[in-house]
Amino acid sequence: MPVPVGGGMTGPSTFDKLKMGAMMGGSVGLIIGFIFAGATNIIRFGPGPNGMLRTLGQYMLGSAATFGFFMSIGTTIRTESSPMAMEAFAQVHRSRRRPIVMPRHYPRIPQDQAERRF
Repeated sequence: MPVPVGGGMTGPSTFDKLKMGAMMGGSVGLIIGFIFAGATNIIRFGPGPNGMLRTLGQYMLGSAATFGFFMSIGTTIRTESSPMAMEAFAQVHRSRRRPIVMPRHYPRIPQDQAERRF
């Protein structure tokens, strides 16, 4: 695959971020709807007139829709950034420098003082 001519880094679009947040939130919502809302309420109060599977499905879909909606908005807002920040990020990665890890220096305690501390 050829490298883009401009040399800039491109990421997922805003719509891709929205879809990804909706899918993650929907998945979490399905699980939460099954475990907490659906199963526990059916065990405590019974399935009601709609039957067990329909009631469980309603809890799961309602929870998935709610989680998916808020997670999609949150993911989109969270990953929005200014063009200046994107350019600074691209500049750092163009140079391909490795991060500098500075060793932490602990002050050495003389042996006679270390024995007196305990």
